Amino acid sequence: MCEHEQKGVTLWFTGLPCSGKSAVADRVAERLKDRGYRVERLDGDIVRRSLTRDLGFSKEDRDENIRRVTFVAKLLTRNDVFVLTSFISPYRDIRDQSRQEIGRFLEVYTKCSLDECMRRDVKGMYKKAIEGKIKEFTGISDPYEEPVDPEILLETDKETLEESTAKVLAKMKDRGYLE
Repeated sequence: MCEHEQKGVTLWFTGLPCSGKSAVADRVAERLKDRGYRVERLDGDIVRRSLTRDLGFSKEDRDENIRRVTFVAKLLTRNDVFVLTSFISPYRDIRDQSRQEIGRFLEVYTKCSLDECMRRDVKGMYKKAIEGKIKEFTGISDPYEEPVDPEILLETDKETLEESTAKVLAKMKDRGYLE
């Protein structure tokens, strides 16, 4: 049983690969669960292994990936769950469509320099993309369209994980989602 009256919202974490989307979303989810809120995490890597494993990385497939995630996030949000998504979601138009579809939506931009993202890349994806071994890699051979006016801007190469987490929680409180 939830300790709080809760109105659902989707926090849509977007940014380059290795910019900190999952790390911050995981920490925010942990903090919210500790306070007794209902929370679901929709993470790019996990969703790609289950819900969207039939999709590749063309613009069409990326958009379809986000459409499916949007459908799930919308259902959870309207059932008063906090939904924290972490997807590169590189294209503004599909993020805007997700915002319209879901309704209660806060865009969280994990802004991070390309150099820092590459430094954090333990899987070596950026190196492979630069060598041409990974096609359509966001930030190298495929574009990333930065959010124009996100509700929350996290500069994950300039602030700690705790500072970023605090910014997200403060905005949720400011918007009336947290007591």
